[in-house]
Amino acid sequence: MTDWWKKSVVYQVYPQSFKDTSGNGIGDLNGIKAKLPYLAKLGIDVIWLNPIYQSPLIDNGYDISDYYQINPIYGTMTDFEALLQAAHDLGIKIIMDLVVNHTSDQHQWFKQSKQSKDNEFSDFYIWKDPNLDGTPPTDWGSTFGGSAWEYVESRNQYYLHLFAKEQPDLNWENPKVRQAVYHMMDSWFLKGVDGFRMDVISLISKRQDWPQALPDAVYTKSYYVGASNGPRVHEFLQEMNAEVLSKYEVMTVGETANTSSEQAILYTDPNRHELDMIFHFDHMHLDYGKYGKFSDIRYKMSDLRTVMTEWQDKLEDKGWNSLYWSNHDQPRTVTRFGNDGRYRVESAKMLATLLHMMKGTPYIFQGEEIGMRNVPFESLNQYQDIETKAMIDEMRQAGESEAYIKKVVYLKSRDNARTPIAWTSGGNFGFTEGKPWIDFSPDNELINVESTLEDPQSVFYHYQKLIALRKSHEVIVEGLYELINPHDSAVYGYTRSLNDEKLVVICSFSAYKVNYQVTDELVGAKLLLSNYTDSEVELAEQIELKPYEALIYLKE
Repeated sequence: MTDWWKKSVVYQVYPQSFKDTSGNGIGDLNGIKAKLPYLAKLGIDVIWLNPIYQSPLIDNGYDISDYYQINPIYGTMTDFEALLQAAHDLGIKIIMDLVVNHTSDQHQWFKQSKQSKDNEFSDFYIWKDPNLDGTPPTDWGSTFGGSAWEYVESRNQYYLHLFAKEQPDLNWENPKVRQAVYHMMDSWFLKGVDGFRMDVISLISKRQDWPQALPDAVYTKSYYVGASNGPRVHEFLQEMNAEVLSKYEVMTVGETANTSSEQAILYTDPNRHELDMIFHFDHMHLDYGKYGKFSDIRYKMSDLRTVMTEWQDKLEDKGWNSLYWSNHDQPRTVTRFGNDGRYRVESAKMLATLLHMMKGTPYIFQGEEIGMRNVPFESLNQYQDIETKAMIDEMRQAGESEAYIKKVVYLKSRDNARTPIAWTSGGNFGFTEGKPWIDFSPDNELINVESTLEDPQSVFYHYQKLIALRKSHEVIVEGLYELINPHDSAVYGYTRSLNDEKLVVICSFSAYKVNYQVTDELVGAKLLLSNYTDSEVELAEQIELKPYEALIYLKE
C-alpha cells in the first residue's frame, strides 16, 4: 500500500452550497462535476464530499436514512458515477463522508428497532430502561441541546442520541452492526471511491458502566465521560481496517473531538493499522467561552503556536497530521484567525502559507481559496443551522442580550461556512437560477471566483503556488518541523529540514510593521514565495515584516 495521501492536498466540497444546476437553489453533483476544471486549476488532489446520501436533512445530511442511495436533491447514482469518473479522468480522487456513530431515525434499522425488544434490529441501537422514577439512565446532554436520551413508549425504554433526537446512536457492541457498516463501506469502495472522512469516529465505543456526567462538564458535551475515546474504539477500528480498509488503496481521516496528541498516535500510528490521520480540535478551542465555541473571545497567537507545534512534534515519525483552518462546522478562517477587513487578502494568504508548509495533509474548505469571510446576516432568523438555533434559544433563556447573541452567532455559527459560493459578481452569483436554500452573503459582489481569477495577486493564485511548492519540494512533505523564535509576540516562524535542505517559514500575525530576527544559519536563504510582491529575495539577519507578511525561504 502506498501513502499517496501524504503528498495530497484535499478540497472539501459542501454540496448544498457549491453549484446548483437544477434551479432548485441547492447545489448538486452535476454542479460539482461542472466545476472540476476550476479545482484542477487550483491543483488539488482529493475532493472530500460532505454527506450526499438519502437523508431527511435534520442535520444537513449527517442523519442518514439510507447509506446506499443518493439524496435526490443532489442527483442520482448515475450522476455520482459520472462525477467520480470525471474526477478520476483529471487525476482527482474523491472521498466520502462516513457517518456511522448514528443514523437517521428514518433509517429502516431504527424503524424496526423501536418496534420491540425482540426483532432482528432491536439491538442495533443503544436502548436503556428508565430509572425507577422514569428519568433517563444518565444525565448526559446532547450536542444540539436537551437530554441525550429519548423515550419510546413502544419499548418503554430510552435510546441514546449524542446529537439530535432524530440521530439515534448505533450500538457498536453488536457485531451485526459492525458487519453491516463494513458491507456498506465495501460497496462504495467497489464503486471506486478513494477513502472516507469518518464523522465523530472517536465516539463509537461507549463505556458499558454508563457513568453520570462530570460535575464541571459543559452540558452539550457532558456525554464525553462515557463516549469519547471509549474502551473498544481502537479494537473496532483495527477490525474495520482488517476487514475493509486494508483491501484498498484508500485514505482515511477520522474526526476525533476531545482527543489529545498522545491519543492521536493510537489512531494514526501505521503499525497499529487504524486510520491514516485524524482531525483534532485543540486549535479550535482556543477562543471558546462559557457557551463553548459561541464566544466573542479572540485567540492568542502564542496559544495557537503552542498547539500547532505540539501536534507537529508529537506525531513526528509516529503518526500523520491533518492540517486545517476551517470546515463545514467552523467559521471562516480569515475572520477567525486573520484580519477580514483591510488585510483580508494578505492575512488569508499568510494563514494559508503557515498551514500548507507544515508536515501533514492540508485541507482547504470551499471558498477558503478566495478568502471568503463570515456572513453579516441582518437577522438571526436567517440562520438555518440546527446547532445555531439551539444555542440562540439557550442564550436567550440565560438572559443574554440580543446584541451579544447576534455577535457571537456571527462569529461562530456553522452557517458562516455554508452560504453558497459566488462564482460571479451579479444576479444569483452563478450559483443558482432559483432561490438559494440559505441566503447569499452580502460580500458576494466583492468576494467571488470570477473577480478572484481575474486578479493575478489574488488569494486563489497564492493557494495554487503553495500547492505547486508541495509537489515540487520533498522537504515540505517529509521534512522535520522545528519552531524558531518561540517567544516572539507577533511572528510565527518555523523551519522544515530534510537532508541538506532547510525551508524557512515566517508569518506575521500583526496589522503593523514589525522587526524579526533569525539565526546566522538561516541568513542567505533564497525566497520561494511571499504574499507581497516586493519582499527581500535573500533572508537577512533582521527583516522588517509588513502587516501579515508571509515568507517562504529555502536554504540548500
